[in-house]
Amino acid sequence: MNAFELLLVAVGGGVGAALRFVLDGTVKARVARFPVGTMVINVSGSFVLGLLTGLGEAGTLPIPAVAVLGTGMMGGYTTFSTASVETVQLLRSGKTRLAVLNGLGMLVVSVGAAALGLWIGRNP
Repeated sequence: MNAFELLLVAVGGGVGAALRFVLDGTVKARVARFPVGTMVINVSGSFVLGLLTGLGEAGTLPIPAVAVLGTGMMGGYTTFSTASVETVQLLRSGKTRLAVLNGLGMLVVSVGAAALGLWIGRNP
């Protein structure tokens, strides 16, 4: 990877983080009880990263583009740390069922979305 590609990955990360910030704020304004925004972000990001990776593996998308869009943009967009903190906050506030649904549900659905994206990407 050269310096220009590294710069593009960094810019992609910034764009992804900005997209996450806007989408999460928009969803939180409508649904305050459960961290739906983070769930939507992580599931959609897992799907897109799977798709990009599959397209790269199939030779449909150049590997540098996978790095910029996948590692950079989707890396900045998705957020495991926020999901973890929100799960702990639900537990601390006595919402055990919601915490389990958030933590385990997001993991299962995100992995499923990534698998679907990989499958689609490998079979364009």
